[in-house]
Amino acid sequence: MNWDQIEGKWTEYKGKARQSWGALTDDDLAEVNGKREELAGKIQYRYGKTKEEAAREVDDWINSL
Repeated sequence: MNWDQIEGKWTEYKGKARQSWGALTDDDLAEVNGKREELAGKIQYRYGKTKEEAAREVDDWINSL
């Protein structure tokens, strides 16, 4: 799966993102609006991770879908 598919169907995938990162709020996910960098940034902020760790988590999440 690639990010373009996720971005195009963000409404469907944001529930899965919420399952993976429970600390993200509905507002966080609405702000992300399917943008990969925004998702990584929200994960970085909410979980206190480095930019690289957050990006890796997003990549792992994409590969698990």
